[in-house]
Order: sequence, then C-alpha cells, then structure tokens
Amino acid sequence: MSYSLHYYDLILVCIAASLGVGVLIGVLTPISLEVAVVGLGLVAIAFIGHALFVNGPVDEPADLTEEVPVEEVPAVLSPTEKN
Repeated sequence: MSYSLHYYDLILVCIAASLGVGVLIGVLTPISLEVAVVGLGLVAIAFIGHALFVNGPVDEPADLTEEVPVEEVPAVLSPTEKN
C-alpha cells in the first residue's frame, strides 16, 4: 500500500518545519530564541490561514449549507439515541 502526500499533509510539515527552523535559528545564531520562534511562528500561522481560508476543506461555499440527514451521521456523533 503506497501513501501519497496531499495538500494538508504538506501544510502540517510546513508548520512543523517553520517552528523547527525558528528554534534552530534561535539556538545557532545571535538572534534570541524568543524572537526567532515568534517570527517563524507567524509563518506557521500564515500556513494555517492559507489551509483554512484560501484553500479550505470544502469544494464550494454551497457545501456549507447542505444539511446531513440524521441517518448518515455516525452513531458516535448522533444526537438521537438508538434503542
């Protein structure tokens, strides 16, 4: 079974990499650790913002207005009790 990387997998890698690079810059250069992590933390926030708002997990805004029938909701999340 092969696994392929998708957009959101790459976003997670970019978030971790930007914070890791921030730590490395803070440790290995004269720039303070706090400044480096905050600076590259803003880059991580930019990746999160892009993943949520620019390339969101829905295909069209109309997808957000469709109601899901109760029968299709998984039992764990179902608001109704099954007897």
